[in-house]
Amino acid sequence: MKSDIPERTFAFALRAVKLCQKLDESPGVSRTLARQLLRSATSIGANVEEGQASQSDADFVSKYSIACKEARESLYWLRLVSASDILPESKLLPMMKECDELIAILTSITKKMRVKRP
Repeated sequence: MKSDIPERTFAFALRAVKLCQKLDESPGVSRTLARQLLRSATSIGANVEEGQASQSDADFVSKYSIACKEARESLYWLRLVSASDILPESKLLPMMKECDELIAILTSITKKMRVKRP
């Protein structure tokens, strides 16, 4: 079965772009948070794509580990936007849930690959 992680991370990035467009329309701190979230959320999929073209298992693990760190950072920014009452929590919960799932998947993949390496 082929991994759907590249598609899921792309879809997550697209949702983040749309969310950040809304945040960017607001004055003040919302714009700063939007830029932080946009950077980390789009980096998840970019690193997964780089990992797909890795030249070694070590390179693959490195790229997927970075993607996992970026997912954790994205979750942090989503939680901060939610806790700051900038957007209703109900609008953020689906993305937060997806981000949690991406973290779990990326963590599992990197752990399995580390065990596989000699």
